Amino acid sequence: MRALVVYESMFGNTRDVARAVADGIATRMPVELVEVAGAPTSIPADVGLLLVGCPTHGHGEPNPKTRADAAERAGDRLVSRGIGLSEWLDEVRPASETIATVAFDTRIKGPELLWGSAAKAVTKRLRGLRFKIVAKPESFLVGGPTGPLFDRLAAGELERATAWGAGVAAAVAPSTGAR
Repeated sequence: MRALVVYESMFGNTRDVARAVADGIATRMPVELVEVAGAPTSIPADVGLLLVGCPTHGHGEPNPKTRADAAERAGDRLVSRGIGLSEWLDEVRPASETIATVAFDTRIKGPELLWGSAAKAVTKRLRGLRFKIVAKPESFLVGGPTGPLFDRLAAGELERATAWGAGVAAAVAPSTGAR
């Protein structure tokens, strides 16, 4: 069994979190990290764990309008230049209904009630596609909505993402050991 981590990222925060999550998973099983434009729409049969991540835009998952706005702000730093997670979810299908799946996001630091969670919206979509949701969605925090901290992860979030990835992998495949 192996894991697949699929992510969409505008400023690089979600990409960095996805890398940290993959590092944590790698302590338990082989893992592949893929930006959403290169992600398969038919999940291979040897994938037993799928993690899906994106930034939170407008209280939920990015859409073409919010993605265009973020791309303009990101300029040359833009990471995801092709399709977004929303479009990928329109096409993706599990090879089986036993693929353990979890969503994560990056969102502005502060109450979730104010900023929302893309991971919660993505989890609902994944459940509707008949993926097996095995954990609550998780949010990783970036600085406030404006200013120099906007495009930086809050202190300790990458370490938390690595630990979270390891924990998810251990819960799904507790006896696989480090690889």
